[in-house]
Amino acid sequence: MRRASEIINAEQRSRIESAVSAAESKTCCEIVPVVATVSGRYDRAEDLVGLWCAVLGGVGVFLTFSGHTDAGRWGGIPIWGQVVFLAIVLLLCFVAGATLADRLHALRRLFTPRQQMKEEVNLRARELFFDRRVHHTAGASGLLIFVSLYERMAVVLGDRSVVGALGPTFCEDLCQRLTTSLRNEDVAAAICDTIHHAAASLESALPRTAGDVNELPDTLVLLD
Repeated sequence: MRRASEIINAEQRSRIESAVSAAESKTCCEIVPVVATVSGRYDRAEDLVGLWCAVLGGVGVFLTFSGHTDAGRWGGIPIWGQVVFLAIVLLLCFVAGATLADRLHALRRLFTPRQQMKEEVNLRARELFFDRRVHHTAGASGLLIFVSLYERMAVVLGDRSVVGALGPTFCEDLCQRLTTSLRNEDVAAAICDTIHHAAASLESALPRTAGDVNELPDTLVLLD
């Protein structure tokens, strides 16, 4: 899977950062866009793929030795040898399956419940909301726009002033617009559209004043 820094080129990054600067010139809101390659580790999915491969390997060994007996024969494989061979096959198949899932992200996603991915993306967004100081602006007017590429999910979080001025559904509607745009446009274009749309509402609800200070950098955060 391509990393966030590989998907967003320099020109696209510049467009997003220009959109942030233009929006913040009209509102006191601090907008922080973040694009992450993945939000969770999803080890369980790799283990599940490895387990299924081990089961298939075990079935293959069973079918190979089924109906064969070494009684009365020299040079045959004794039962303990077959058990050891089965254990080796199971181990190799498990490792091969887990490695395959680690490298083929579409396969790992297939074995990962969507609810788990949603929880991981939401958790990562909330961590960034605090780690990137979106929650620590003087006017409590931070807005996080978070896109996680592997899960193909997005989250928009607003601080107290944003929610208080525009209502609790503002961020939900903005997130819905973002996810819809991501289906039809590239990541940079979708984020720029979301920022422009947010600015139209923020300009009237939280206008910029002469004393406003730009507390957070107007940059796109890329997390590989």
